[in-house]
Amino acid sequence: MPDGGEAYTRVGNLQVGADGQLLTMDSRPLVGDAGLLVVPPGSSLVVAGDGVITALGAGDPAVGAAEVGRLKLVNPAAGDLVRGDDGLFRMQAGAVAPPADPAVRLLAGTLEGSNVNPVEVMVAMIANARRFEMQMKTLQTAESNDQQANKLLSGN
Repeated sequence: MPDGGEAYTRVGNLQVGADGQLLTMDSRPLVGDAGLLVVPPGSSLVVAGDGVITALGAGDPAVGAAEVGRLKLVNPAAGDLVRGDDGLFRMQAGAVAPPADPAVRLLAGTLEGSNVNPVEVMVAMIANARRFEMQMKTLQTAESNDQQANKLLSGN
């Protein structure tokens, strides 16, 4: 973070800045175990399941990949995290930053998606609105019938 603090994200789509620095999609720098992660120009990146980032230059053999750094993978208690307005997670005030957890693994080449299907939700919302309208119409009809029955019984 600009103030020097740590923030955490589950977003895995990364980009390389003009200066070779590895950034999140909202242009925040990534920090590894040894500081900022800088990629050699023109290289392709491979992120391993344990967070190790290696850079492979164009035409280089796979055995010649240079390690750029390692992402800090953490598993803090959910109660210790606070989600910020920027979508990043931070530790609650007074909580200690979690250490790297070797049991946490990445799934390279995948992005976490939403657990909501917008089409299904929209169809369900329309169906609920129509059911509500039908029930309101039924109540209005019952009230109208009740008023008509009262008029007939009262002789007016």
